[in-house]
Amino acid sequence: MAGTEGANEGAEPNPRAKLMQEVADEMDSIETEFGDAYQIGRVILVAEVLRPNDEVGLRIRAGQFPWVTIGMLEAAKKTIEVQMIGGGGA
Repeated sequence: MAGTEGANEGAEPNPRAKLMQEVADEMDSIETEFGDAYQIGRVILVAEVLRPNDEVGLRIRAGQFPWVTIGMLEAAKKTIEVQMIGGGGA
C-alpha cells in the first residue's frame, strides 16, 4: 500500500496486525477518494512473507478466475507506471 515501503523496518510487529493495518489504511484512502458512493469489487492480495532464515515468500490470493486476476494485475502495473511517469504516488 502507498507510503509504507520500509516503514518500521527492523521492528517485528504482529504479522496479523500489520496486514490488518494495511487494509485499514487502504479503506481510508478509498473512502477519501470515493466518499460513500462505491462498492468494493474484486480484491487481489499480494503479500511478501519474510522468514527468520532469510527466505522470502510471495502470497497471492485472488477470488476470481485466473485470467481475470492476470488482467487486474496488468491494469495495476500500467496504473503504477503512469503514476511513476507523472510523479504521482501509488
